[in-house]
Amino acid sequence: MRIFVIFAFLLLAVSLLFSSPSQASRFSGSYLLSICDVDIEGEELVSGGHIACQSYISGVLDYHNVLQSMNLAPKVDLCIPPEVSIKELHAIVLKFLKTHGEHDGFIAAPAVNMALYQVYPCK
Repeated sequence: MRIFVIFAFLLLAVSLLFSSPSQASRFSGSYLLSICDVDIEGEELVSGGHIACQSYISGVLDYHNVLQSMNLAPKVDLCIPPEVSIKELHAIVLKFLKTHGEHDGFIAAPAVNMALYQVYPCK
């Protein structure tokens, strides 16, 4: 599963490198919300959306971990315990996006960081 997530993120990263700026901005807060969203039974609303959602979240976390390893972590520093699943992170980000509409028109990565920082700040 981890290899699939890494592969999906790399595919996303490569596609963003070769896309125009207008295409690269498609992962806005509202777009991420639409692909992460689930119905009342917890079923995804967009077919395959959980894969794209969780891959995006994993990519943001991988980038954050690289920054941490280089002592370049931003002020919003995350410390997520290893036992926390990607499904739990998905739920946290989804709840944040649903309650913070101010992120709808912006790139989704800062919203992911802020959502996870509220639950897993470094001490």
